[in-house]
Amino acid sequence: MREIVLDTETTGVEANNGDRIVEIGCVELLNHCPSGRTFHVYINPERSMPIEAFNVHGLSEEFLSDKPVFAAIAQEFAEFIAGAKLVIHNAAFDVGFINMEFKRLSLPPIEQAFVVDTLSMARRKHPGASNSLDALCSRYGIDNGRRTKHGALLDSEILAEVYIELIGGKQASLGLGVEAAGRSGVAMAAVEKPQRQRQLAPRLSAEALKAHEAFILGSLKAPLWKGYLGITDDAAQ
Repeated sequence: MREIVLDTETTGVEANNGDRIVEIGCVELLNHCPSGRTFHVYINPERSMPIEAFNVHGLSEEFLSDKPVFAAIAQEFAEFIAGAKLVIHNAAFDVGFINMEFKRLSLPPIEQAFVVDTLSMARRKHPGASNSLDALCSRYGIDNGRRTKHGALLDSEILAEVYIELIGGKQASLGLGVEAAGRSGVAMAAVEKPQRQRQLAPRLSAEALKAHEAFILGSLKAPLWKGYLGITDDAAQ
C-alpha cells in the first residue's frame, strides 16, 4: 500500500481570495514504512508575502523570488502523488489550496476518497484534547525539537511518525507468522525459547509417586479411565 504524507506552506489562509502555495513537502510510505522517497519544492507565489505568514514559516519574498512557479512543478507533483492515499493534518486546508492551484492549470482535483485526515483521526481517538501536530508529538513521545518554524518537508516527516502512532504504533499488525507479516509489511522476528543447560531434578520422590499410584488404583471407586487403560478392579487390588 502506497501513501504520501503531505504538507504545504502558503501566503495565508484564503485559497479562494488569492493566497498561494509557497512550499510542498511529501514523504512516501509503503505499507506504513518510509520508503526513502520524498518530494520537496519551494514555489514562487507570484505575489507578496504577508508578515503574518512569514512569521509562521520564515519564507520571504526575496528567498522565493527565484523559485519555480506552481505551473512549472505541477506535473511532477501530480505524478508523485498519483494513485496514493494522501495523509494530511487538517486536510481540508491543504487540499483546498492544491485543488485551487490545479484548477488554474485545468488539472483534475484531488478526490476526497484519496485523503486521510490525521486531525480527524486524532479528534476521534483523543476527544476533548489538543490535537495539533506539536501536541500529538508530545503525547506520543516524538521528538520535534527541530520544528522551530513550520516547514513542509519537516512537518511531513514528523506527521508520518504521528500517523503510524495513530493507526496503532510501529507494529501495524498483530497477525502472527510469516504470512501475516508479509501482508502487513512488518518484519517479525522469530522468538526462540531459551533452552535449559540441564534438566531440573524431579520434585517428587519415587516413594511419593508409588503412594499416589496406589491411591488412584485402590481408593477411588471405578474411575472411568481404568477402562481405557484396560485395568480391572481385580488387577488394581
